[in-house]
Amino acid sequence: MYHAPLKDMRFVLNEIAGMDDIAKLPGYEHATHDVVEAVLTEAARLAGEVWAPTNKTGDRQMSKLDNGAVKTPDGFKDAYKQFADGGWTGIVCDQEFGGQGLPHSINMAVGEMWQAANLALSLCPLLSQAAIEAIERLGTEEQKKTYLPKMISGEWTGSMHLTEPQAGTDLAAIRTMAKKNGDHYLMKGQKIFITWGEHDFTPNIIHLVLARIDGLPEGNDGLGLFIVPKFILNADGSIGKRNDVRAVSLEHKLGIHGSPTCVMMYGENDGAVAYLIGEAGAGLRNMFIMMNNARLGVGQQGVALGEAAYQHALAYAKDRVQGTKIGDRSGKRVAIIEHPDVRRMLLTMKTNTETARALAYYAGGMIDRAKREQDAKAKGDAQARLDLLVPIVKAWATDMAVETASTGLQIHGGMGFIEETGAAQYYRDSRILPIYEGTNGIQANDFLFRKILRDNGAEAAKFLGEIKTFLKNFAQKPSDDLDAIQSSLTKAIAAVEETTAWMLANAKSNTDAMAASAVPFLRQFSLVAGGYMMARLALAAHEALHGGDDANFYNTKLITARFFAEALLPVVHGLSAPIMGGQKAAVQIANDQF
Repeated sequence: MYHAPLKDMRFVLNEIAGMDDIAKLPGYEHATHDVVEAVLTEAARLAGEVWAPTNKTGDRQMSKLDNGAVKTPDGFKDAYKQFADGGWTGIVCDQEFGGQGLPHSINMAVGEMWQAANLALSLCPLLSQAAIEAIERLGTEEQKKTYLPKMISGEWTGSMHLTEPQAGTDLAAIRTMAKKNGDHYLMKGQKIFITWGEHDFTPNIIHLVLARIDGLPEGNDGLGLFIVPKFILNADGSIGKRNDVRAVSLEHKLGIHGSPTCVMMYGENDGAVAYLIGEAGAGLRNMFIMMNNARLGVGQQGVALGEAAYQHALAYAKDRVQGTKIGDRSGKRVAIIEHPDVRRMLLTMKTNTETARALAYYAGGMIDRAKREQDAKAKGDAQARLDLLVPIVKAWATDMAVETASTGLQIHGGMGFIEETGAAQYYRDSRILPIYEGTNGIQANDFLFRKILRDNGAEAAKFLGEIKTFLKNFAQKPSDDLDAIQSSLTKAIAAVEETTAWMLANAKSNTDAMAASAVPFLRQFSLVAGGYMMARLALAAHEALHGGDDANFYNTKLITARFFAEALLPVVHGLSAPIMGGQKAAVQIANDQF
């Protein structure tokens, strides 16, 4: 059973996100220590006691479609109701419309709990929050007053509709069409892979749909973002007649079985009533308001499944008695946690998860600063750092989740391959994470071509320089652990600076080779970013340890940080050759040679 690692979460929120400073930003003054503690404690209770017991049920029962209506697994509807009744949908939403207006940093921790307890169920409020943000930022005052209060309260949910059969990542190829009809549009078309596009939780669902606008040019400039409610509202705001939009089938998936992934049809009759949000022709740009936060949310899911898979494997390793310790001639059989290779795997799972958590919460802190800082330079600096972090958090944390879940299955041995133990579910559920909300290959291209090359590597250089400046603090702290971390991270930075310079030098002359190298380059940079997070936690733990507090906890932080530096971070050096020219064959091979 999942238990939220509250002590770890608090430590990262304080030392990495910087909760004390965030609580001083305008509009966040109510995020006091007591409020944050109450929020985390209650979220941990709800996640552990109410949500987690539904996880295996959802995997086995799955959501089912019957005549256009979705029946969710046993316990899901009640778990969602308790979530909505607790005000959790609106934790970061505008207080004007019933939200709590708390920092996104806190939502990173709270969201991790929901996702670790039941990933499939957590996708519903995650998409609601994305739709809410789009309406908050783009909607007219009338649209905000109409939809936000009920969405923020959780009385209605939201969903996001992009993908079509012929247009996966290539959104310019979208064919769903919206035609002007008085004060609204009528929409016809089809979308696939629509997460929680239909369900039995709430009486209404507010779909945010990307569609082509009749009369506008082909390509991205012809797209608009639309509000398409499941039920059209009456003049007084009450629910009226059913809109011409419905789920026609559910996808049969490898994992996240409890989440209904729908094929949606619009306008099988007269056309689905749709309301433009934002400017006509700006649909793709507007959709990215939801997309960027959703990408960070998916990275957060990687942290969550890493933690859940680790807890599952750790419990099994402590209970499973098998074999004797190497070198022990007594014949005493021991739990498998005593075997060095199992210990290595467990520590790898734990360390990677803690590193990904720190990166995700660091990004959450940048969201808060970009939103609330009053100084224009500080606001711009936070936004630039956040832009750099989005593909790192999304791609690295989700790749880590798959690797971690796979390692957890390995620790279970043959029993991990058997569904009864539950280890396989984490592996199956995690596999979608590097795929949706932009595959990790797309994240790598975004990181290289839009984040590194666009400013000629300025923000990346600033980030690496910040790490080098931080490491100077270690010189005044005599410690074998800190010395090892400083040495490893310093060498890793040098390797990334070399590959970054190679990328900049080849930007125009060797674009195909750079694109083929983008994924290992993003992995390399992410490892250094993670090393920085672990170095910061190590320094904080070192100082706290010598202050006489919780010795076991802080000693553990030093162990995981040193393990990352010595066992995981050196992978950086092995990636340099593949990045700088090692992908030539992938570009040179002809199609008929595959």
